[in-house]
Amino acid sequence: MPPKKKWRKRAMIEKMTKYSFVLLSGDAPAFLKNLEELGVVDISRSEKPVDGISSALSAETEACHKAVAYLTTLKPENDSDHTKFSTSDDGVIDDPLALFQEIYPKEKRLKDEIAAAQKVLEDRRVWGAFDKKALEDLEEKGLKIRFYRLPKKSYDPSWANEYALTEIADDGKHVWFVTVSDDPSYSFPVEELPVPEDDFTAAQNTLEDKEGELIACKGLMYSLKDYIPVLRERENEAMAKLQRHLADAGAGKAAEGYLTTFEGFAPAEDEKRLTKAFEDMDGVYFVKSEAVKEDNPPIKLKGNRFTRMFSVLTDMYGRPEYNEFDPTPYLSIFFLLFFAMCMGDTGYGLALIVIGLFLRRSEGMKDIAPLVSTLGVGTFLIGIVMHTFFGYDISAAAWVPDWLKKCMVTGNIAGFDANMVISIIIGIVHLSLAFILKAIYSTKKNGFLNSLGTWGWTLLIVGGVAVGGISLTGALSSTVTKWIIIGIGILSAIGIFLLSDVHRNPLKNIGPGLWETYNTATGLLGDVLSYLRLYALGLAGGMLGKAFNDIAAMTVGDGSFGPGWIAFAVIFLVGHALNLAMCCLGAFVHPLRLNFLEFFKNSGYEGKGRIYRPITNKQNQ
Repeated sequence: MPPKKKWRKRAMIEKMTKYSFVLLSGDAPAFLKNLEELGVVDISRSEKPVDGISSALSAETEACHKAVAYLTTLKPENDSDHTKFSTSDDGVIDDPLALFQEIYPKEKRLKDEIAAAQKVLEDRRVWGAFDKKALEDLEEKGLKIRFYRLPKKSYDPSWANEYALTEIADDGKHVWFVTVSDDPSYSFPVEELPVPEDDFTAAQNTLEDKEGELIACKGLMYSLKDYIPVLRERENEAMAKLQRHLADAGAGKAAEGYLTTFEGFAPAEDEKRLTKAFEDMDGVYFVKSEAVKEDNPPIKLKGNRFTRMFSVLTDMYGRPEYNEFDPTPYLSIFFLLFFAMCMGDTGYGLALIVIGLFLRRSEGMKDIAPLVSTLGVGTFLIGIVMHTFFGYDISAAAWVPDWLKKCMVTGNIAGFDANMVISIIIGIVHLSLAFILKAIYSTKKNGFLNSLGTWGWTLLIVGGVAVGGISLTGALSSTVTKWIIIGIGILSAIGIFLLSDVHRNPLKNIGPGLWETYNTATGLLGDVLSYLRLYALGLAGGMLGKAFNDIAAMTVGDGSFGPGWIAFAVIFLVGHALNLAMCCLGAFVHPLRLNFLEFFKNSGYEGKGRIYRPITNKQNQ
């Protein structure tokens, strides 16, 4: 028991206490309100709306969130129409959400209608102002006016000698003209245009009316920015009501509906405070116990400022179960390293640091800003090792100090590119760590005797890698290395082929051991080779960056100042911006793959835990 408590203390998963409550059904709303004030109890409840009330509260929460997100992005000073907005004070807005829900779709509809009206205006501009009724009167008298538009090269001026034809406009590319005829058998060698529904003046008036409506909508929308705090408060209130309602809806009913039972979990560090609070509640009977895996408690991850930035990546795969290990510390280190290797450019690292600093000012993106900056720092440092700065090789640059050049990896290792060999070595270390973790946590869950097969594979792979690495340094002679490898092989074979399951005849373990050997040998080779993508992506990004540099350099010519330098700047900035975006995409996806597939698979991590979501009235809890 003492070792278990010691491990628990150092675990990255918060220890939970389970609480079971019994109270009168009529006291449930007040009880949930009290839990909300405590802010740390995760009540077992439905995660989706279960009735009309929860559906309405969910819709209200989403609507408030959408309104706040949209209003936060509005900047009147960037709107070309900001000087036209009404500055009159129409008083307090009683229901800002209802006004937003009325204006938002109307504003979008007006923008579409204005775009359509502008097109109509351009189509009618050439015809100018005319009296539609006069055209109808002429048609009643037998004179029909027809409208045409042709490319100028297809227009024949001699048609005016054969038809009653009048040119309306000529922009050098097209000719607009009309014809008048009272001939019932009239024909003309050109397809006519539809008769305009109205003239240019009417289209212009329609456009101005739509623009006026849009300006009025914008004025109201900008006035709603003052109500962002109100909308946020309403969102929090609706979310709190939804949490209480879902908790109540998920509760068990007993004693013909007169009693209600709840089950919840809270961090063990809050146990004393919660115990006192529950004891002070009238009409509430509760029982507490240490949470175990079978209770399926929610998972709250510990961690420092560094690892917490990467917990979002863990959640993308799934949080650990209560008796699993938290992969976030390992994921944070290796994802940062892999991302930086895939980027592999000091200049791009600086760009990411700057982008991260700008994101801190964005309301919707400030949470990921520290992660972006951290990835930028890692990319900057690894970029130095890979000696690349915006596609330029700086290993031979005269302005780079000699002490910094000593940190750069150049040349070959055993006849192969040094960076490629380093990628494989990092992959082997990553997988070795996965096998070690698998053995440790298998022992914790199943006991040492039931984990001998896992330890056999760990000893074979990790031990073999360690001995091989030491031998390459010359610290061990070939004879000593041979006998150590033989010893490791024998011990590993005993664990893999004879003792993988200590509860059955050892000879019956040989067949499963051979099958596992085949799967591990073939799968492990592919896993190791997967880490070549770290080298390949870094190389591809660097080569593409160099290509943009070469293309930009071609525009400078002899180097004298002139338009060539402007072209150089445009090609350089646009090219590297595109390359940065593509490199970031690859550097995000592939390191995730190496961690989610290769590392998690070989470490035995499953990630089936549920996220800790306490019922609270605090935002972003």
